[in-house]
Amino acid sequence: MHIQFPRRTLTKLVVSLSLLCSWPLQSWSQNMPWPSKPVRIVVPFPAGGSTDLVARFIAQGLSEKFGQQFIVDNRAGAGGNIGTDAVAKAPADGYTIGLSTSGPLVNNKFLYKTMPFDSDKDLSPIALVCEIPLVITSNPAKVSAMNLKEFLRQAKANPQSFTVGQPGNGTIGHLALEQLSIVTKTPLTHIPFRGDTPAMTDLLGGNIQALSAPITAFIPNLSAGKLRGLAVTSSARYPGLPEIPTAKEQGIDLVATVWFGIVGPAGLPTEIAKKLNTEINAIVGSTYGRAKLQTYGAVVNLGSPELLHQMIQEDSLKWQKVIAAAKVVAN
Repeated sequence: MHIQFPRRTLTKLVVSLSLLCSWPLQSWSQNMPWPSKPVRIVVPFPAGGSTDLVARFIAQGLSEKFGQQFIVDNRAGAGGNIGTDAVAKAPADGYTIGLSTSGPLVNNKFLYKTMPFDSDKDLSPIALVCEIPLVITSNPAKVSAMNLKEFLRQAKANPQSFTVGQPGNGTIGHLALEQLSIVTKTPLTHIPFRGDTPAMTDLLGGNIQALSAPITAFIPNLSAGKLRGLAVTSSARYPGLPEIPTAKEQGIDLVATVWFGIVGPAGLPTEIAKKLNTEINAIVGSTYGRAKLQTYGAVVNLGSPELLHQMIQEDSLKWQKVIAAAKVVAN
Protein backbone atom coordinates (compact mmCIF):
# COMPACT_ATOMS: atom_id res chain seq x y z
CA MET A 1 0.00 0.00 0.00
CA HIS A 2 1.35 3.42 -0.97
CA ILE A 3 0.89 6.20 1.60
CA GLN A 4 1.12 9.81 0.49
CA PHE A 5 2.13 12.50 2.98
CA PRO A 6 1.31 16.17 2.52
CA ARG A 7 4.36 18.11 1.27
CA ARG A 8 4.62 20.18 4.49
CA THR A 9 4.48 17.05 6.68
CA LEU A 10 7.13 15.35 4.54
CA THR A 11 9.46 18.37 4.83
CA LYS A 12 9.09 18.42 8.62
CA LEU A 13 9.78 14.68 8.75
CA VAL A 14 12.99 15.01 6.71
CA VAL A 15 14.24 17.89 8.89
CA SER A 16 13.44 15.98 12.09
CA LEU A 17 15.26 12.89 10.87
CA SER A 18 18.28 14.98 9.86
CA LEU A 19 18.47 16.59 13.29
CA LEU A 20 18.00 13.24 14.98
CA CYS A 21 20.85 11.68 12.99
CA SER A 22 23.23 14.59 13.40
CA TRP A 23 22.69 15.20 17.12
CA PRO A 24 24.57 12.15 18.44
CA LEU A 25 27.52 12.88 16.11
CA GLN A 26 27.70 16.53 17.21
CA SER A 27 27.40 15.59 20.86
CA TRP A 28 30.04 12.89 20.47
CA SER A 29 32.53 15.21 18.71
CA GLN A 30 32.07 17.97 21.29
CA ASN A 31 32.69 15.56 24.14
CA MET A 32 35.81 14.04 22.62
CA PRO A 33 38.84 14.54 24.87
CA TRP A 34 41.33 17.13 23.61
CA PRO A 35 43.31 16.58 21.45
CA SER A 36 41.35 14.22 19.22
CA LYS A 37 43.01 15.44 16.00
CA PRO A 38 46.29 17.14 14.96
CA VAL A 39 47.17 20.50 16.52
CA ARG A 40 48.77 23.32 14.54
CA ILE A 41 51.58 25.40 16.09
CA VAL A 42 51.93 28.61 14.10
CA VAL A 43 55.42 30.13 14.03
CA PRO A 44 55.42 33.74 12.78
CA PHE A 45 58.99 33.53 11.43
CA PRO A 46 60.73 31.55 8.66
CA ALA A 47 61.84 27.94 9.01
CA GLY A 48 65.36 27.39 10.33
CA GLY A 49 65.47 30.29 12.77
CA SER A 50 65.63 29.96 16.54
CA THR A 51 61.85 30.38 16.97
CA ASP A 52 61.18 27.63 14.45
CA LEU A 53 63.72 25.27 16.04
CA VAL A 54 62.29 25.76 19.52
CA ALA A 55 58.76 25.22 18.19
CA ARG A 56 59.73 21.97 16.45
CA PHE A 57 61.39 20.67 19.62
CA ILE A 58 58.26 21.43 21.65
CA ALA A 59 56.00 20.00 18.92
CA GLN A 60 57.88 16.69 19.03
CA GLY A 61 57.51 16.45 22.80
CA LEU A 62 53.81 17.31 22.74
CA SER A 63 53.15 14.80 19.94
CA GLU A 64 54.76 12.06 22.01
CA LYS A 65 52.86 13.06 25.15
CA PHE A 66 49.36 13.43 23.69
CA GLY A 67 49.52 10.84 20.89
CA GLN A 68 48.43 13.38 18.30
CA GLN A 69 50.54 15.25 15.79
CA PHE A 70 51.54 18.81 16.67
CA ILE A 71 52.46 20.35 13.32
CA VAL A 72 54.58 23.49 12.92
CA ASP A 73 53.13 25.98 10.43
CA ASN A 74 55.49 28.83 9.46
CA ARG A 75 53.61 32.07 8.66
CA ALA A 76 56.35 34.69 8.33
CA GLY A 77 56.01 38.37 7.57
CA ALA A 78 55.46 41.86 9.01
CA GLY A 79 57.81 41.35 11.93
CA GLY A 80 55.85 38.34 13.18
CA ASN A 81 52.43 40.01 12.90
CA ILE A 82 51.04 37.77 10.15
CA GLY A 83 51.55 34.48 11.96
CA THR A 84 50.52 35.81 15.35
CA ASP A 85 47.37 37.27 13.79
CA ALA A 86 46.55 33.83 12.34
CA VAL A 87 46.52 32.48 15.90
CA ALA A 88 44.40 35.39 17.16
CA LYS A 89 41.76 34.76 14.46
CA ALA A 90 41.67 30.95 14.79
CA PRO A 91 38.83 29.10 16.57
CA ALA A 92 39.43 28.90 20.33
CA ASP A 93 39.22 25.11 20.40
CA GLY A 94 42.86 24.26 21.18
CA TYR A 95 43.70 23.06 17.67
CA THR A 96 45.60 26.21 16.67
CA ILE A 97 48.21 27.68 19.01
CA GLY A 98 51.36 29.68 18.32
CA LEU A 99 54.93 30.14 19.47
CA SER A 100 55.41 33.89 19.27
CA THR A 101 58.00 36.26 20.68
CA SER A 102 58.27 39.57 22.49
CA GLY A 103 58.37 41.37 19.12
CA PRO A 104 54.81 40.71 17.91
CA LEU A 105 53.45 40.28 21.43
CA VAL A 106 54.86 43.56 22.79
CA ASN A 107 57.07 45.79 20.66
CA ASN A 108 55.22 45.81 17.36
CA LYS A 109 52.15 47.59 18.71
CA PHE A 110 54.38 50.63 19.36
CA LEU A 111 56.33 50.31 16.10
CA TYR A 112 53.55 49.81 13.53
CA LYS A 113 50.89 52.40 12.76
CA THR A 114 48.22 49.70 12.57
CA MET A 115 48.09 46.21 14.02
CA PRO A 116 45.82 43.36 12.85
CA PHE A 117 45.39 42.07 16.42
CA ASP A 118 45.50 43.25 20.03
CA SER A 119 47.83 41.02 22.06
CA ASP A 120 46.01 41.95 25.28
CA LYS A 121 42.50 41.13 24.04
CA ASP A 122 42.83 38.68 21.14
CA LEU A 123 45.25 36.10 22.58
CA SER A 124 45.30 33.71 25.53
CA PRO A 125 48.69 33.31 27.24
CA ILE A 126 49.60 29.63 27.69
CA ALA A 127 53.26 29.31 28.68
CA LEU A 128 56.46 31.30 28.92
CA VAL A 129 59.14 29.11 27.35
CA CYS A 130 62.59 30.68 27.12
CA GLU A 131 64.56 33.80 26.35
CA ILE A 132 67.59 34.65 24.25
CA PRO A 133 69.84 37.35 25.70
CA LEU A 134 71.41 40.03 23.58
CA VAL A 135 75.16 40.47 23.46
CA ILE A 136 77.00 43.69 22.84
CA THR A 137 80.15 42.52 21.15
CA SER A 138 83.23 44.14 19.60
CA ASN A 139 86.11 43.27 17.29
CA PRO A 140 89.10 42.91 19.66
CA ALA A 141 91.49 43.80 16.83
CA LYS A 142 89.80 47.19 16.47
CA VAL A 143 88.56 48.02 19.98
CA SER A 144 90.72 47.84 23.11
CA ALA A 145 87.80 48.00 25.59
CA MET A 146 87.44 44.82 27.63
CA ASN A 147 83.85 45.43 28.71
CA LEU A 148 80.84 47.62 28.00
CA LYS A 149 81.70 50.19 30.64
CA GLU A 150 85.13 50.78 29.05
CA PHE A 151 83.60 50.86 25.58
CA LEU A 152 81.14 53.59 26.57
CA ARG A 153 83.92 55.63 28.14
CA GLN A 154 85.91 55.43 24.90
CA ALA A 155 82.83 56.20 22.79
CA LYS A 156 82.08 59.30 24.85
CA ALA A 157 85.67 60.54 24.51
CA ASN A 158 85.86 59.94 20.76
CA PRO A 159 82.32 59.49 19.33
CA GLN A 160 83.39 59.87 15.67
CA SER A 161 85.51 56.72 15.88
CA PHE A 162 82.77 54.36 17.06
CA THR A 163 79.83 52.93 15.15
CA VAL A 164 77.58 50.21 16.50
CA GLY A 165 75.66 47.83 14.27
CA GLN A 166 72.23 46.34 14.87
CA PRO A 167 70.14 43.76 12.93
CA GLY A 168 67.50 46.16 11.65
CA ASN A 169 65.20 49.03 12.44
CA GLY A 170 62.86 48.20 15.32
CA THR A 171 64.58 44.94 16.23
CA ILE A 172 65.42 44.23 19.86
CA GLY A 173 69.09 44.84 19.04
CA HIS A 174 68.16 48.34 17.88
CA LEU A 175 65.88 49.04 20.86
CA ALA A 176 68.56 47.87 23.30
CA LEU A 177 71.00 50.40 21.83
CA GLU A 178 68.42 53.15 22.16
CA GLN A 179 67.86 52.20 25.80
CA LEU A 180 71.63 52.06 26.36
CA SER A 181 72.01 55.58 24.98
CA ILE A 182 69.18 56.82 27.21
CA VAL A 183 70.33 55.26 30.50
CA THR A 184 74.03 56.14 30.02
CA LYS A 185 73.51 59.47 28.21
CA THR A 186 75.93 58.28 25.52
CA PRO A 187 75.06 59.17 21.91
CA LEU A 188 75.85 56.18 19.72
CA THR A 189 76.02 56.08 15.94
CA HIS A 190 73.85 53.15 14.80
CA ILE A 191 74.33 51.23 11.58
CA PRO A 192 71.23 49.15 10.70
CA PHE A 193 71.73 45.89 8.80
CA ARG A 194 69.34 43.38 7.32
CA GLY A 195 69.85 40.68 9.91
CA ASP A 196 72.55 39.29 12.18
CA THR A 197 74.79 37.69 9.56
CA PRO A 198 75.62 40.76 7.42
CA ALA A 199 76.15 42.77 10.62
CA MET A 200 78.56 40.15 11.95
CA THR A 201 80.43 40.10 8.63
CA ASP A 202 81.05 43.84 8.85
CA LEU A 203 82.06 43.57 12.50
CA LEU A 204 84.62 40.85 11.74
CA GLY A 205 85.86 42.93 8.80
CA GLY A 206 86.40 45.96 10.99
CA ASN A 207 83.82 48.15 9.24
CA ILE A 208 81.96 48.71 12.51
CA GLN A 209 83.36 48.69 16.03
CA ALA A 210 80.57 46.93 17.94
CA LEU A 211 77.25 45.21 17.50
CA SER A 212 74.06 44.65 19.51
CA ALA A 213 72.05 41.53 18.65
CA PRO A 214 70.68 38.26 20.08
CA ILE A 215 73.59 36.07 21.10
CA THR A 216 72.70 32.95 19.06
CA ALA A 217 74.56 33.71 15.82
CA PHE A 218 77.67 34.97 17.62
CA ILE A 219 78.42 32.08 19.96
CA PRO A 220 81.04 30.37 17.70
CA ASN A 221 83.05 33.56 17.12
CA LEU A 222 82.78 34.59 20.77
CA SER A 223 83.98 31.15 21.87
CA ALA A 224 86.88 31.29 19.40
CA GLY A 225 87.96 34.76 20.56
CA LYS A 226 87.34 36.37 17.18
CA LEU A 227 84.79 38.62 18.87
CA ARG A 228 84.77 39.98 22.41
CA GLY A 229 81.63 39.98 24.50
CA LEU A 230 81.41 43.37 26.20
CA ALA A 231 78.17 42.51 27.99
CA VAL A 232 75.07 40.36 27.84
CA THR A 233 71.81 42.15 28.45
CA SER A 234 69.99 39.47 30.43
CA SER A 235 69.46 39.68 34.18
CA ALA A 236 71.97 36.83 34.70
CA ARG A 237 75.05 35.69 32.79
CA TYR A 238 74.49 33.48 29.78
CA PRO A 239 75.34 29.87 30.83
CA GLY A 240 76.98 29.06 27.49
CA LEU A 241 79.50 31.91 27.85
CA PRO A 242 79.65 32.61 31.59
CA GLU A 243 82.79 34.76 31.29
CA ILE A 244 80.81 37.60 29.68
CA PRO A 245 79.45 39.94 32.39
CA THR A 246 75.97 41.38 32.32
CA ALA A 247 75.38 45.08 31.74
CA LYS A 248 73.77 45.26 35.20
CA GLU A 249 76.97 43.95 36.80
CA GLN A 250 78.80 46.87 35.23
CA GLY A 251 76.39 49.37 36.75
CA ILE A 252 74.40 49.87 33.53
CA ASP A 253 70.63 49.59 33.85
CA LEU A 254 70.01 47.59 30.68
CA VAL A 255 67.99 44.37 30.45
CA ALA A 256 66.82 43.29 27.01
CA THR A 257 66.04 39.79 25.77
CA VAL A 258 63.97 38.10 23.12
CA TRP A 259 61.52 35.88 24.97
CA PHE A 260 59.31 33.16 23.57
CA GLY A 261 55.75 32.37 24.63
CA ILE A 262 53.05 29.92 23.61
CA VAL A 263 49.70 31.62 23.01
CA GLY A 264 46.27 30.67 21.77
CA PRO A 265 43.20 32.58 20.61
CA ALA A 266 41.22 34.54 23.18
CA GLY A 267 38.67 32.33 24.90
CA LEU A 268 40.84 29.21 24.87
CA PRO A 269 39.38 26.79 27.45
CA THR A 270 41.29 26.99 30.73
CA GLU A 271 41.57 23.21 30.94
CA ILE A 272 43.40 23.03 27.60
CA ALA A 273 45.70 25.92 28.52
CA LYS A 274 46.61 24.18 31.79
CA LYS A 275 47.32 20.86 30.04
CA LEU A 276 49.58 22.57 27.52
CA ASN A 277 51.33 24.63 30.18
CA THR A 278 52.11 21.56 32.30
CA GLU A 279 53.53 19.54 29.42
CA ILE A 280 55.49 22.41 27.83
CA ASN A 281 57.11 23.17 31.19
CA ALA A 282 58.02 19.49 31.54
CA ILE A 283 59.54 19.33 28.04
CA VAL A 284 61.72 22.45 28.18
CA GLY A 285 62.41 22.22 31.90
CA SER A 286 63.96 18.75 31.72
CA THR A 287 67.74 18.38 31.75
CA TYR A 288 67.64 17.39 28.09
CA GLY A 289 65.29 20.26 27.23
CA ARG A 290 67.51 22.87 28.88
CA ALA A 291 70.58 21.53 27.07
CA LYS A 292 68.74 21.39 23.75
CA LEU A 293 67.48 24.97 23.98
CA GLN A 294 70.95 26.18 24.91
CA THR A 295 72.20 24.93 21.54
CA TYR A 296 69.81 27.51 20.04
CA GLY A 297 71.22 30.22 22.31
CA ALA A 298 68.10 30.11 24.48
CA VAL A 299 67.83 29.99 28.26
CA VAL A 300 64.79 28.20 29.70
CA ASN A 301 62.42 30.58 31.46
CA LEU A 302 59.49 28.48 32.63
CA GLY A 303 56.25 30.14 33.46
CA SER A 304 52.53 29.97 33.98
CA PRO A 305 49.99 31.73 31.77
CA GLU A 306 49.87 34.46 34.41
CA LEU A 307 53.64 34.97 34.24
CA LEU A 308 53.53 35.29 30.45
CA HIS A 309 50.75 37.86 30.82
CA GLN A 310 52.88 39.74 33.35
CA MET A 311 55.87 39.73 30.98
CA ILE A 312 53.71 41.23 28.23
CA GLN A 313 52.51 44.01 30.54
CA GLU A 314 55.92 44.86 32.02
CA ASP A 315 57.77 44.86 28.70
CA SER A 316 55.02 46.96 27.13
CA LEU A 317 55.62 49.70 29.70
CA LYS A 318 59.39 49.59 29.20
CA TRP A 319 59.63 49.48 25.42
CA GLN A 320 56.81 51.92 24.80
CA LYS A 321 58.89 54.58 26.58
CA VAL A 322 62.08 53.71 24.68
CA ILE A 323 60.34 53.62 21.28
CA ALA A 324 58.60 56.93 21.94
CA ALA A 325 61.75 58.64 23.22
CA ALA A 326 63.83 57.44 20.26
CA LYS A 327 60.97 57.96 17.76
CA VAL A 328 61.44 54.52 16.26
CA VAL A 329 58.97 53.51 13.52
CA ALA A 330 58.90 50.18 11.69
CA ASN A 331 59.80 50.33 8.01
